[in-house]
Amino acid sequence: MILGGRVRFTATGRALKHRNFRLFFFGQLVSVTGTWMQSLAQAWLLLTLVGNDQAPLYLGLLGAVQFLPVLALGLFGGIIADLFPKRPMLIGTQTAAGLLALVLGGLVYFQVVAVWHVFLLAFLLGLVNAVDMPSRQSFVVEMVGGDDIANAIALNSALFNGARIIGPAIGGMMIYAVGTAACFIFNGLSYGAVVIGLLAMRDSELRSAARLPMPRSLGAVRTNLGEGLGYVRRTPVVLLAITVIGLVSTFGMNFNVVLPILAASVLNVGPAGAGALYAAMGAGALTAALFVAMLARPRLRILLGGGMVLGASELVLASTTSYSVALVAVFVAGVGAISTAISANSLVQITVPGPLRGRVMSVYTTVFAGSTPIGNGLTGGFGGLWGTPVALVMNGAVVIVAEAAAAVAVLRGFVPRMGGGGADTVGRRPVPSVAGKRSLPSVD
Repeated sequence: MILGGRVRFTATGRALKHRNFRLFFFGQLVSVTGTWMQSLAQAWLLLTLVGNDQAPLYLGLLGAVQFLPVLALGLFGGIIADLFPKRPMLIGTQTAAGLLALVLGGLVYFQVVAVWHVFLLAFLLGLVNAVDMPSRQSFVVEMVGGDDIANAIALNSALFNGARIIGPAIGGMMIYAVGTAACFIFNGLSYGAVVIGLLAMRDSELRSAARLPMPRSLGAVRTNLGEGLGYVRRTPVVLLAITVIGLVSTFGMNFNVVLPILAASVLNVGPAGAGALYAAMGAGALTAALFVAMLARPRLRILLGGGMVLGASELVLASTTSYSVALVAVFVAGVGAISTAISANSLVQITVPGPLRGRVMSVYTTVFAGSTPIGNGLTGGFGGLWGTPVALVMNGAVVIVAEAAAAVAVLRGFVPRMGGGGADTVGRRPVPSVAGKRSLPSVD
């Protein structure tokens, strides 16, 4: 809102008062739209290269190839994030990702692309993401500080899910009008918006954390990895958040794999109906992100309740043959999934001390993104063997049980509670502890 010639930010957008974050946010807006355009174009390209019959297998393998580097190397990416300044690191990773997209666009444009090109470039992008993801996640708090980190994460999630609705729609029209090459080229160029924003930032306004000393031996590398994992193990809130997001993302968040099959075989609504289901899921995710953005602090209550909402929605989706009920169920599932993801991310970020942030966030991103090939395989496998409803029931039940166990852990005091306000928020000011480290923030 603009009042008296000055920009005023509402509670929903308060992180945008930070100039560096504004540059990052609007650069990401362009880039993530391009990413979703490429996601659609890549699937369409593979479909045209291998044919309809083999496309499901190849698409599943492509997802595994792209995410396995994050699963295998994400923890080492966290060490890199703690070793080097994050802004130059992100300029490098974003540039590399853009060049990979441009290479794919060039191969398609000159009609020399082959299946192995697609897989190789996806694998290389996975290697880039293994460094980019923990660096980018831990860089957010350096732009906005601890007080606004939850709002910044929620705004980023809103951006991501808004782009998930807009990007494929633009990409579909572009593929129809000029072909898939244009989507890849646009995505490659879109990374330039992020790089320009990063270059325009002011170092004086960044809250940079102390950097990790360069390890001089393999033993030092193992020690550095152990510090991040040890912090997660010793810190109840962080361990709870990462465990919950691991189970929820593996089982609950991969139901989109079977949505096309559900649309065709159970709901009988065809490809247009499947597209509407995806749009409803994106709309629910966007709604949740905007709601969470209005909260002053992340809440354990939302972390626990969001997953239960997601699990219950999947049980409803498994039991219905009504298209209208399915639309509502996937909308609510989108709300639950993103509420859980934002809360987990925020809880970790405001708890972890700066020198460990890259390594701890690498644990988070490895669990969150690395679960994708596992979850896709489990959901698709169960759906193929026993039917889509059985896969959805399995996913929903696992998520509900996991969230119920987490709630019991909180209520029984395994996650410390202080302040007497109920176990639903995490304080913004950590309590100092000995040895110069920060102790667990209050959970009130």
